[in-house]
Amino acid sequence: PSSPFPPAVEAEVSDRPKPPHPAPSVSRRGFLAGLGAGAALGVVGRSEAEAQIVRDPVIEGRVTHAVKLRVNGTTWRLQVESGETLLDVLRNRLDLTGPKLVCDRASCGACTVLADGVPIYSCTRLAVDCEGVEITTVESMTDDGELDPIQEAIVEHDATQCGFCTPGMAVTLKALLDRNPDPTEEAVRDALSGNLCKCGTYPKLFTAALDAARRRRERR
Repeated sequence: PSSPFPPAVEAEVSDRPKPPHPAPSVSRRGFLAGLGAGAALGVVGRSEAEAQIVRDPVIEGRVTHAVKLRVNGTTWRLQVESGETLLDVLRNRLDLTGPKLVCDRASCGACTVLADGVPIYSCTRLAVDCEGVEITTVESMTDDGELDPIQEAIVEHDATQCGFCTPGMAVTLKALLDRNPDPTEEAVRDALSGNLCKCGTYPKLFTAALDAARRRRERR
């Protein structure tokens, strides 16, 4: 059967070690001042035309499956184990550390990514079940060092403390604003109900979300 992916993104590149990210143009000092945690909002993205192949050493007795995962516009071809979660692959194989492993039981939302634009908990979604799905992580929200309006608003409204849950919050808000450019505060509260923040930044997050919606509308 024909591939569901454009041929331009299926070229083989290199083996391990993992490819380095391009250097962000956002200053470290300026970015961390608003975040309280390194790269909590994700300042690095990858070109849509880039493709990678990840190879691991063969371990006797390990059963793996060949999959193609479409992540942030790039198609990755790799071998994954039957029980390997999407979060495991993103963090440990593709070096996308925005999604965080916290509860590991789909209750906190720190691992949230988008699957075809819908927020999911990547800690409980098997990687083998994600073939043919467009996965979006917080790293894709930054374009050539320029923050997304959602990230800008989160920083400017100081809507983060430790920053650990912030990437999940950011992509959840992206999903909301993509489908509803002018949400009410009630809609924002409902969208973020699956993301927990032990620092208690919710009031500022709600304000930041509404401000981000306004910024997005003004830029269109």
